[in-house]
Amino acid sequence: MEAVTSRRRGATLEDAILDAAWAELLERGYAEMTLEAVAQRAGTSRPVLHRRWPSRVNLATAALARYLTQNPIQIPDLGSVGAEMRLFLRKMSDRARPDLVRLFFDMTGDLMDAKSNFAEVRAEFANDRVIRAILDRGVARGEIDAHRLTPRLVGLPTDLARHEMLMTLKPVSDEVIREIVEEIFLPLAASRPI
Repeated sequence: MEAVTSRRRGATLEDAILDAAWAELLERGYAEMTLEAVAQRAGTSRPVLHRRWPSRVNLATAALARYLTQNPIQIPDLGSVGAEMRLFLRKMSDRARPDLVRLFFDMTGDLMDAKSNFAEVRAEFANDRVIRAILDRGVARGEIDAHRLTPRLVGLPTDLARHEMLMTLKPVSDEVIREIVEEIFLPLAASRPI
């Protein structure tokens, strides 16, 4: 009896491609990743990849976003925004291994060539739901003033932690996390006494 092979489509094909892209990124790094190698690993063709991801930077961004989605940070209710935000930043820093930090540097040239930047792809990596849950609990407890939570302020702790990682190429220290949360973020977001 002859084996029947079915053509992969939709989510199944996309998952295979993103798995292959992630494996290439981990094994070879962004600089050495090619669409041809990803297509071969995924058992498909380069034109199939190109229809969905027209460039290497698009594919790498999608693979990284998928990895982060599959490995979410979860923060329990610890009773205070400070404790929860510190735990969140610690987990975020620990998840950003040196090879992932290097990935951002390696992607810079391609982003510039595409007239794009990290701010434009940031939404792919955002942890908005987790931060929003932390802040919603803080508002409910009266720790945080909901009216002060502008998009810039909500993103401030992760932006500062990300900047620290990119500048030092190291995980964020507990002291820097404490400074970000206690000395910068909370004074700006906290409810003020009437």
